[in-house]
Amino acid sequence: MTVHSVGAKPMMIAQGPDGALWFTEYGTHRIGRITVDGAVSSFVPPTAGGGPYGIAAGPDGAMWFTLSAADRIGRITMDGDITEYPASGVTEPPAPGATQHSPCGTFPSAMAAGPDGAMWFTLNQGNAIGRITMDGLTTAHPLPTEAAAPVGIAQGPDGALWFTEIGAGQIGRITVDGTVTEYLLPDRQARPHAVTGGPDGALWFTEWGRGGVGRITTDGRITAYDLPRADCEPHGIAAYDGALWCALETGSLARIEVPR
Repeated sequence: MTVHSVGAKPMMIAQGPDGALWFTEYGTHRIGRITVDGAVSSFVPPTAGGGPYGIAAGPDGAMWFTLSAADRIGRITMDGDITEYPASGVTEPPAPGATQHSPCGTFPSAMAAGPDGAMWFTLNQGNAIGRITMDGLTTAHPLPTEAAAPVGIAQGPDGALWFTEIGAGQIGRITVDGTVTEYLLPDRQARPHAVTGGPDGALWFTEWGRGGVGRITTDGRITAYDLPRADCEPHGIAAYDGALWCALETGSLARIEVPR
């Protein structure tokens, strides 16, 4: 294992179309890039104090990211040019160097590319799922459950977007036409956080409040799995080499074998 020092509070990381990894630096309000040989560079979005959080590669050859503290969505090209858009269609472009916080405080969080050529993201405090086109037009789809507080989001194998509702103890599914379905977890206090597609054609998610991981099939069947320690606080999750890897806030990584 090699550790590379980067900016304060790196949040999320995703592979870019240039073969490098791109990540958000929430604490220093930057977008970072690291090559496979460890060369690090960073870029500053126009909105100061924006709080970059989620990031994902778009179908246009750029990286897209959320500015959670400013209710904005950013787009960065491989040479570092950044454009920003309102996440909910209500904010105005900020003055140069100004810190702007959205009056609606929707807190855009995780982001994923959709099968429709747009980017999809969770509006954690707006209780909605957002969609932004490549030319910056945004749409928000309200969730049926109040205070659901969506966080993680990922494209499923069924052509829909799947997301976690940390405040409601549910997993959500939204089609590209905006139809939302919600599935109750066996433990409503499990506080699901991150979600990813698994190698088995199902969606896997972390249960931060329960110390476990969950699996949901595309027809809504849920299975819960315990991790060795109930207080391990599972956070991020990703599929690799036929298994699931989970980041534990207590300082460990867990590898979960996928049932066959």
